[in-house]
Amino acid sequence: MDTISRENNNMLPIGGILVGLVGVVLGGIALAQASKANKGVADHQPAIEKVGALETQVSSASSVAEKAAKDVRDLTRSTQEAFNAVGGKLGEFQTTITKIEEAMKKPAPAPAGKKGAGGGEVVAGPGEYVVKAGDGGTKIARTLGVSIQQLQAVNPGVNWNKLSVGQKLKVPQKK
Repeated sequence: MDTISRENNNMLPIGGILVGLVGVVLGGIALAQASKANKGVADHQPAIEKVGALETQVSSASSVAEKAAKDVRDLTRSTQEAFNAVGGKLGEFQTTITKIEEAMKKPAPAPAGKKGAGGGEVVAGPGEYVVKAGDGGTKIARTLGVSIQQLQAVNPGVNWNKLSVGQKLKVPQKK
C-alpha cells in the first residue's frame, strides 16, 4: 500500500482543506459584516421609529389641513352669500335715501293754520294760547312767562305728551 500512496500523491485533500479554510474565513468576514449591519440597524431603530411617528403626525396634520380648507371654502361661500344679501338691501336703502333727499330739497309748503269750525284759521282769544308746531308744555310756559305747574293747573285734562297743532290752551294769570 505504501507504493500506491506514494505514487498517488494527490493534492486533492490539501485543496479541500484550503477551500474549507477560505470558506471559514469568508464566513467569519460575512458574520462580522452581518454583525455590523445588525448593529447599524439597531443604532438607526430610534430614528426609524421617529420617522414612523412623524409619518403619523404628517398624516394627521394633512387631514386637519384638508378639513380646515373645506371649512374656509364653506365660510367663503356663506360670507359671499351674506354680502350679496346685504348688498341688495343696501341698494334698497340707497334708493330710499335718495328719495328722501330729493323730497327734502323741495320747498315745504307754507304751514297753514288749523281750520276752525267756520273754516277759518284758529285764532287765540283773550286768555288763550294756540299750540304751534314744535310746542311742548315747558316751551309754552316759558313763552307765556308762567310755570309749567300753573299752566297745567288751568288746563286739566290736557295730555301734555300729545299736544296737537291748533289746540287751544288757557293762559294762567301771572302772579
